[in-house]
Amino acid sequence: MSFIVRRDGSPLGGIHVPSRLLGEFDLRRIRQGRHQRLWQVFGAHTTGSGTTFSVWAPSAREVRVAGDLDGREGGSSHRMLPIGSSGIWELYLPGVGDGYRYMYDVLGADGQWRRKADPFASAADRPPGTASVVFTSGHRWRDAAWLERRARAVAQEEPMSVYELHLGSWRPGLTYRELAEALPPYVAGLGFTHVELMPVAEHTSDERLPTALYAPTARYGDPDDFRRLVDRLHQAGVGVILDWTPLCLAADEEGLARFDGTPLYEAVDAGDGRPSVPGGAREAPAAHAFDHRSPWVRNFLTANALHWCSQFHIDGLRTSGYPGDRDPEAVAPFFREVNSTLHWLSPGTVAVAEAAGAAEETAPLTGVAGPGFDLRWNTGWTQDCLGYLARDPGDRRYHHGEITFPMVYAYSERHILPVSHAAGSLSSALPGDARRRRAGLRGFLAFMWAHPGKKLLFMGQEFAHEGEWEQPLGLGWEEADEGVRTLVRDLNAAYRRLPALWRLDASPDGFGWIVPDAASDNVLAFLRYDDDGMPLACVCNFSAVAREGYRVGLPFPGRWAEVINTDAAPYGGSGLGNLGAVEATASPWHRCEASASMVLPPLSTVWLRPDPRPVSDKVSAP
Repeated sequence: MSFIVRRDGSPLGGIHVPSRLLGEFDLRRIRQGRHQRLWQVFGAHTTGSGTTFSVWAPSAREVRVAGDLDGREGGSSHRMLPIGSSGIWELYLPGVGDGYRYMYDVLGADGQWRRKADPFASAADRPPGTASVVFTSGHRWRDAAWLERRARAVAQEEPMSVYELHLGSWRPGLTYRELAEALPPYVAGLGFTHVELMPVAEHTSDERLPTALYAPTARYGDPDDFRRLVDRLHQAGVGVILDWTPLCLAADEEGLARFDGTPLYEAVDAGDGRPSVPGGAREAPAAHAFDHRSPWVRNFLTANALHWCSQFHIDGLRTSGYPGDRDPEAVAPFFREVNSTLHWLSPGTVAVAEAAGAAEETAPLTGVAGPGFDLRWNTGWTQDCLGYLARDPGDRRYHHGEITFPMVYAYSERHILPVSHAAGSLSSALPGDARRRRAGLRGFLAFMWAHPGKKLLFMGQEFAHEGEWEQPLGLGWEEADEGVRTLVRDLNAAYRRLPALWRLDASPDGFGWIVPDAASDNVLAFLRYDDDGMPLACVCNFSAVAREGYRVGLPFPGRWAEVINTDAAPYGGSGLGNLGAVEATASPWHRCEASASMVLPPLSTVWLRPDPRPVSDKVSAP
């Protein structure tokens, strides 16, 4: 039931009205920790000519709605009433509608008053404001065709090329609505299949965790403006993955920490009874670990994941970190519940893990035996490959195993190869002058796109952004290297067109070494296969000198066309190459039945594919 009250917080003649939020079924499911759509029964919802507020604070002595009904923040205070012994407090305020700013004044079990934002707020005041805001969505979605296709797809078996970005610094100053006009054509034009958005849930500062997990930040507009952005991306054929942070909660005073005077959301260390702090810090902690053993917390976070996917049509969640080392017996079942719920109620949604903890010792993160993620960031691949490329080409021969070793564990999980915001600027990290760095970047990107695993590239890497990414400054668009950007566009186009580059990502049948051990030459070559057996050859020369007349083994004789040559003039290269194709003869080499003599430009990668045209249609190189 929802109670009507006077301005002073007292019931209006004992009159009550039927609630549109909580019924007996809801209360039973909440007690069980199994209510999958908590946002429908908690938070602030306009009902009739007013708004119903509902909040969970089981240890609170009193809870009030503090709002700006009288024209000033905190100018009104309305006492909420408990629903029996459920721990839920509810209130109906007539005359209150969308745009009303409010917070909860909570008299905790410890006798202290705390002013808290609504854990289920659907909208928030623009920072530095910390209030929650009543908001009712009026967005009409136009992405039904996209959702139908997504529900039939299997993400692990589809091409996936992800563009990671931070909305506030991709092009600083743009609102959600302006981003909806600029971002979809840019990303789709480059051929990316998805964007991955760094966390958008409301937060007090760019360095802090979210304080309103159910509300997109108001920095760039209201929740429907964010829906418009997602909708436009879908209409452009681009999926949306969202960074999600269910591991730690912000320690901000207005957030979830000690919400009702007790650690309602945060885990408590058994040794001293204080909230658990990531990393063991004790001075002014910025975060606490969520208590994943609590049925309420598990329910709160599982519903939050479903909320983003159902209410904002998000196509996937990437979990930041994986704290299995802290409490694997609680965390692994929690993620298994989240991922199974998403797969059941949001068909086609992809669940991505960033890293592993102790739980991986017994089961991989991807697969039914473990937490049930669909894909996992292969951060080991990133460290190995970027560590190798950061070395001077003259020294790489002594570290050749760093670039080939990732294939040892390539099939332990279903992987995404991430060059994320944490990788820094690739162009700046590579050795040599600007020309050599750009050549090395181009060669690496083509190697990455040919390697087994989905792809992820942080904004700016597609045009060789120099310097470290800084949120307030954004990207150096005026210094964009159009050659590198053209290469990324061509890599994505070839990647999506050629199933050999993605169909058998997670199977050894999709990969075969040609030459993994030419360390003294800094050369490696491998094959990718489609399930019809048609190969694509990738040949990398990570030395700073051209290799002319270099013989490389190939599976069979015939004409092999250059699909990609990263030293081609349109990419900013010197134009050194094989005049569009090589001719393989029946000369065994590198344990292959045929081989071809070819030119390998310095710091380059070349892709070759059998030319399927009849002999009469083939054009001989001059």
